[in-house]
Amino acid sequence: MDNNNTPETVPEAVPEEQADEEKAEKKVKKRERGVKAYQRAIIRIIAFVLIVWALLFVFLGLTSMPNGDMYPNIAAGDLILFYRLDKTPDAQDVIVFKKADASGRKITLVGRVVAVEGDVVEVTKDGVLLVNGNAVYESKIFDKVTEPYASNSSPTYPLTLGKDECFVLGDKRSEATDSRLFGPVLKSEIMGTVVMITRRNNI
Repeated sequence: MDNNNTPETVPEAVPEEQADEEKAEKKVKKRERGVKAYQRAIIRIIAFVLIVWALLFVFLGLTSMPNGDMYPNIAAGDLILFYRLDKTPDAQDVIVFKKADASGRKITLVGRVVAVEGDVVEVTKDGVLLVNGNAVYESKIFDKVTEPYASNSSPTYPLTLGKDECFVLGDKRSEATDSRLFGPVLKSEIMGTVVMITRRNNI
């Protein structure tokens, strides 16, 4: 018989102190992972808040339609989202802007641009809107007659728009507060161009 059997290897016992150190090290690493995960979550939240802030206060703005000047396309109380960086609108763009009322207080208004810098605009006594001598056909307007207003602040026609000026009318032409009353809107008075409308009626 072969008596040269290889003896079984007995695993070396781990000292108690070493085992405790390993447990402590694992706890530290676990705690560090938890702290890093918490930090990443905080960074994500801060980044999300900054993005929302930038969208709402740098790129976009939110306001409500203050009156019935744009009815029925925009009703009083509807929420309006506008793009702040677009201060040079084209004809037929809808804009949000500020104008001083009779007391000198700045109020927010919404209107449709019908003429821009360099255009010659006229509102005739017959209720026709002329831009550069041509009658303007507006498919989005239900109130077809555009009559001039007679007030001390009303412009004299024909009116040639200067640099950074636009002529703005409300869609409800019979009673809108617009450029027929206070003249051209300046680029510096424009808050932005409307990009989206949310109805709030019956909410």
